[in-house]
Amino acid sequence: MTTSPTAGPLAGTRVVELGGIGPGPFCGMILADLGADVIRIDRPADHGKPSAHPILHRNRRSVTLDLKDPEGARAARILISTADALVEGFRPGVTERLGLGPEVCLAANPRLVYGRITGWGQDGPFADQPGHDINYIAIAGALGAIGPADGDPVVPLNLIGDMGGGGMLLALGVTAALVSARATGAGQVVDAAMTDGTALQLALVHGLMATGRWQDRRAANPYDGAAPYYRTYRCADGLHVAVGCVEPQFYAAFLRVLGLTGDPLFEHQGDTAAWPAMAVRLGDLFASRPRDAWTEAFDGRGACVTPVLSFVEAAAHPHNAARGTYTTDDGFPQPAPAPRFLGTPASAPRPAPVLGEHSLAVLAEAGLTDEEIMHLQRHGPVG
Repeated sequence: MTTSPTAGPLAGTRVVELGGIGPGPFCGMILADLGADVIRIDRPADHGKPSAHPILHRNRRSVTLDLKDPEGARAARILISTADALVEGFRPGVTERLGLGPEVCLAANPRLVYGRITGWGQDGPFADQPGHDINYIAIAGALGAIGPADGDPVVPLNLIGDMGGGGMLLALGVTAALVSARATGAGQVVDAAMTDGTALQLALVHGLMATGRWQDRRAANPYDGAAPYYRTYRCADGLHVAVGCVEPQFYAAFLRVLGLTGDPLFEHQGDTAAWPAMAVRLGDLFASRPRDAWTEAFDGRGACVTPVLSFVEAAAHPHNAARGTYTTDDGFPQPAPAPRFLGTPASAPRPAPVLGEHSLAVLAEAGLTDEEIMHLQRHGPVG
């Protein structure tokens, strides 16, 4: 049987997660990784099935309840009344229609932290509109800043909106509200929007714009691929290296390895007019040797040059291996819990449960009688 983690800084905290996709489960994974007992409510139609997301749904216990059935919703309310926090990722108004909205849940459990994650937020003219990561980061200003000057914006996976600006932001919000609830005895609603979270991640860029050090267009700035000392280069084998020698001492080390010390073209690192010619020259140099040859040449030289790795390569990289950045489950790599807590270290990740695996045990823990649980099973609200 898959059980909840017992170690980590959130050990002893119970979280109910209303089953969803993307940022909500990522938030639940983070909280569970750090020791919280996260109970995910899945659909009865999926009872007995393996999780479709074996890493994102790790470390959970799973209950299958039909939240559209009044008896299933009642069981969920009882379960939520025993929790410290709830995480949901539905559109605004959905949980209210299910009888699981903040007013109902906080009335029954005043200390509850009610965490909500949406793309647009709980209010505003787009609040009820559909969308995905790409839409949220587009209107927040991030997508338009990524990509070549003469090309189209480049989609940065779903890292900025769904994960960083969504699930991770909600995990921070929930833990902050938990600290407040334990100090004051009062819970609250946490409204995490991926548009807000994306904008928050752009704080440095907006600060640079305010001081005239960033132009509001693609590939014209120090950290967007325009600077020859902060970008990627293709090597002879078609693979790439990442160059990030921003500070003068690292830039000097970079030039030494390449034999460019004293070259007039590279004399002034911040000469933006020379950047295009510098990039062309460096591109030709890196194209002359394979990636791993350049990796060896720069190893230990303090020049901030690293290979650009695939997912599989990253999991096997010596630094990541030494720190245990990745672990394995059934032979497949997965990221280990982070950050690391030296006083309350997290347990090793546990596999995602079979959906509904813990229904009976969790409902009994919440105080439902055997007769009530049997009634739910007979009438279908619980798997």
